[in-house]
Amino acid sequence: MTEAVLAPTEVVLTDRAAKRVSRILSKEPEGTVLRISVAGGGCSGFQYEYNLVQEKAASDDIVLQKGDAVVLIDSMSLEFMGGSEIDFVDDLIGQAFQIKNPNAVASCGCGTSFAV
Repeated sequence: MTEAVLAPTEVVLTDRAAKRVSRILSKEPEGTVLRISVAGGGCSGFQYEYNLVQEKAASDDIVLQKGDAVVLIDSMSLEFMGGSEIDFVDDLIGQAFQIKNPNAVASCGCGTSFAV
């Protein structure tokens, strides 16, 4: 079976991640969304930031929506995240959002920081 190749500006939100985002947003005030961005820092040079915000999408944001789950990614972060898949894992180590990023040449053990 071959893996789907995503366009360089496409980001996919898995069903598991969408369910978790929906659950989180259901406990927040109406209009709250999850904003995922890339910032300098972390043990590998860049890190993902997850923030619950009450804002509308900016003209240069991409909006990922599945059911009640709404995720915003700004255009600058998209340059680092294009082609990624946002998933949610629940295993023996713990629960966390996990971004499978084809642009990352290295990442840390916790999966929240990466190098390009």
